[in-house]
Amino acid sequence: MDSQAHNTVLTALLIAPDRELADQFQQSVSGLRTFQVLTELKSYPSEHTLEIRLRQVKPDVVLIDVATDLEKAIRLVEFVSNYRPVTQVVGLHRSNESAAVVRTLRAGASEFLWAPFEAQQQLEAVARIQRLRQPASAETAASGRVLVFASAKPGSGASTIAVQTAFALRRATGDRVLVLDLDLTGGTLAFYLKLHHTCSVVDLFERSDGLDPAVWASLVAHCDGVDVVPAPDEPDNGPIEPNRLHDALEFSRMLYSWVILDAPALPHRTSLLTVSEADEAFVVTTSELASLHLTRRAVSLLEQLGFTKERYRVLVNRASKRDGITASDMEKIFNCPVCHLFPNDYFSLHRVISLGHA
Repeated sequence: MDSQAHNTVLTALLIAPDRELADQFQQSVSGLRTFQVLTELKSYPSEHTLEIRLRQVKPDVVLIDVATDLEKAIRLVEFVSNYRPVTQVVGLHRSNESAAVVRTLRAGASEFLWAPFEAQQQLEAVARIQRLRQPASAETAASGRVLVFASAKPGSGASTIAVQTAFALRRATGDRVLVLDLDLTGGTLAFYLKLHHTCSVVDLFERSDGLDPAVWASLVAHCDGVDVVPAPDEPDNGPIEPNRLHDALEFSRMLYSWVILDAPALPHRTSLLTVSEADEAFVVTTSELASLHLTRRAVSLLEQLGFTKERYRVLVNRASKRDGITASDMEKIFNCPVCHLFPNDYFSLHRVISLGHA
């Protein structure tokens, strides 16, 4: 078991404004079973950007250049050290500078490597990191799938499609399905489903570090075989803490086969975090001009953040032949495929909402 752990390559996210240092490190790991750099950031990112990349890439370790700007680097070391799921940090430097070593390790880094990044030094560091990671690796993997739905323009129907997807999955599979309404200021699922429930996702996140089946049962509402945690009745402008979101979703994955997230419109911070956490994301748009424009902008942003087109799909809601625009036309506008077009059936939808039926 130990031998296998010592021979396992650690996947890494590399943050290195010093390109010479980065190149030297990359050359040193070539041919070694130590670190595999999945992606690089060539400047020190904001915490928000780093958070998104961490959830997207899911590296074993983050390698941070602490030579270029020690103060900025230390802030990132501290941020990653407090990030969940636990991700190890390794400081990189041009030399074994004592002050940098002490500050980097005190900030929470597991290891400190310096040029010329000798093979034995790397192998020993990887072995120590693997020993730190073994308890986490032994945890039972959560099995449920997380799907997120977010509109490019508010009012495009993401909530409707999200909840109808939940009920369709329940009917088709018989599996346990959960819906979370993550729009803390304008969530409508409780109204849509005629739910009268005292708890909301705010309560869920406040208790995310102590969830168990008994606590969970008090948080969820039930509607036609689907469990729902609605948005709060009163708007809540507080941000959703990423670690609490992650903990809640990981617990949900253990209890449900399907977890459906109804997220705020892109590019809301919560929506970007959920795209990072989800197995699959759906961007909901309509064929109206403003919605097309905002969808193109949302798709461009997702690409800039490093999300490949395999991670998300575009859904066109309220489509009609009278719109004068085809799926092919929209694909050219978005520069990505359109997954599905939903017809405009306002009166049927109005009847369903009025009756509170799924």
